[in-house]
Amino acid sequence: MTLVPLYKAMIKGDKIILVQQLTDQLKETPNVYIADAGGLSVDKVNKLRSLCFDAGIKMQVVKNTLLQKAFEASEGNYEEIYPVLKKQSSVFFAPGEDLNAPAKLIEKFRKESPLPILKGAWVGEAVFIGDDSLKTLASLKSKNELLGELIGLLQSPAKNVVSALKSGSNILAGLIKTLQDREVD
Repeated sequence: MTLVPLYKAMIKGDKIILVQQLTDQLKETPNVYIADAGGLSVDKVNKLRSLCFDAGIKMQVVKNTLLQKAFEASEGNYEEIYPVLKKQSSVFFAPGEDLNAPAKLIEKFRKESPLPILKGAWVGEAVFIGDDSLKTLASLKSKNELLGELIGLLQSPAKNVVSALKSGSNILAGLIKTLQDREVD
């Protein structure tokens, strides 16, 4: 999918195409991060874009009104995120099940620069508003990580029982022998 470039004076047809592209992207990847990257130098923006590309994150600078129209046209209920659509907005679309990839990327990038500032995020139908949500979002576990932990927890008791039976096989055999001898008496 090729994206329409964002210019100050866009013609109506380009705006319609861009809104449709954003709407399609929201339907494909409902986990959206909105940040303010205004004030970054061209070099820093290019570095941020490169990091996004390497991580499989789609980043796009977009006009707030067009983004809101895309939110309205999509199937989600994004009204809670509308108040953050002010000033310059960069949109980050999280890849697949990796809900926290944009938060981790922003956190990593901010070790070198104070920007971008997280304005808000829509993750798994939960809304996070403000830059102070960044640490929480970065620590979220993906669906695969949660499933792995759940499977580990479910397997743990069974492994303990099997281990106890294996390690105590002599004791178990002795216990069974003692019980048999008791019945005979």
